[in-house]
Amino acid sequence: MKKEKLIFIIIVVVVLVASCAGCNKDQQQLKWRKWGPSCSPSKFTKFGSSIIFPLYGNVYPNGFYFVQVYLGYPPKPYFLDPDTGSDLTWLQCDAPCVRCTTGFHPLYRPSNDLVICKDPLCASLHSSDYKCENTEQCDYEVEYADGGSSLGVLVNDFFTLNLTTGVRMSPRLTLGCGYDQLPGPSDHPLDGVFGLGRGKSSIVSQLREQGIVKNIVGHCLSEQGGYLFLGEDAYDSSRMTWTPMSRDDTKHYTAGSAELRFGGKSTGFKNLNVIFDSGSSYTYFNSQIYHTLISLIKKELSGKSLKEASDDRTLPFCWKGKKPFKTTRDVRKYFKSLSLSFVNGWRTKAQFDIPPEGYLIISSKGNACLGILNGTDVGLSNFNMIGDISMQDKLLVYDNEKQVIGWTPANCDQIPKSSYAM
Repeated sequence: MKKEKLIFIIIVVVVLVASCAGCNKDQQQLKWRKWGPSCSPSKFTKFGSSIIFPLYGNVYPNGFYFVQVYLGYPPKPYFLDPDTGSDLTWLQCDAPCVRCTTGFHPLYRPSNDLVICKDPLCASLHSSDYKCENTEQCDYEVEYADGGSSLGVLVNDFFTLNLTTGVRMSPRLTLGCGYDQLPGPSDHPLDGVFGLGRGKSSIVSQLREQGIVKNIVGHCLSEQGGYLFLGEDAYDSSRMTWTPMSRDDTKHYTAGSAELRFGGKSTGFKNLNVIFDSGSSYTYFNSQIYHTLISLIKKELSGKSLKEASDDRTLPFCWKGKKPFKTTRDVRKYFKSLSLSFVNGWRTKAQFDIPPEGYLIISSKGNACLGILNGTDVGLSNFNMIGDISMQDKLLVYDNEKQVIGWTPANCDQIPKSSYAM
């Protein structure tokens, strides 16, 4: 859920610019341009490889990660937000653009290959009673929990990809040409979203349909970046801890029936449904769990040298020591670990550990701030969401073939040697 990051303060300069100054309704009619000669993707070998992308960014102070993809003919680079919480990949698009924010690159100029309204990928983005206003194109609108949105049309275009076998290919994939964006408070200066969810329109689902890679997504996040991969040969499954995906939520990467523990002891919260979402910088729990955790943490800090830093507005709760902290390692002795214990269906439990480094950041003022937020207050209802902060230094794998989620500790700054990533 890219825009469900809902970060309270991001220390990056984001200049929101309404593009296409002077555009009127007549000028908003889409003008399609054809770029370069038509060409077909390489002949593919069915499965047996992966596509690996380096990741850039961090949880704090940037507040987001991004991946570089090459799109179009000739291929041009774009920075996209890798989001396991949403399906559609879309770019801010010069069609022309009605409203666009400032990104790192010039607006994407679409191909003239429109997706028709009756296309199955179009249908997957709409309700069953959706009616085509124009049968020759597929309109889309995605809305995010923080109030941001993207409106546009679907197009097909070439993605330049490097397989771990060393083969470079350019499959034609479907994406959104977003010509009208409303940024939410957690919006970032990126060119668009890289949809990695479970739906038919996600990039990995499309690659699987073409027989290029299996429907498996993985990521490894660090304080310096990390890596993202699509396919099956970038990890050792025998080293992973696995738990089944929930059958009750087929939209998100959800592992159901979890117990939340603090300092090795049960908090009393069981049977939790938990979403793993790379599109969220921070971790969210529903209001009841959130306030209980705050009470437990405050009780644990009682009598210790840390004091609440009410003047630090980086996040809702921050604590200061006798002198400014430099890294989360400086404060881990004051805080206890969290863990989620999943009943994995095989009479055993899979435990997802969240050490203090997995829920704290050190602010620019040198204080330790809590990177767990109240999901109910920001519209997530009873959803509990594990965000980037709690997935750092772990390899996470979402295996849509076997319907399982796996994780293991990892050095995420070390990209697999088999990578031929750009």
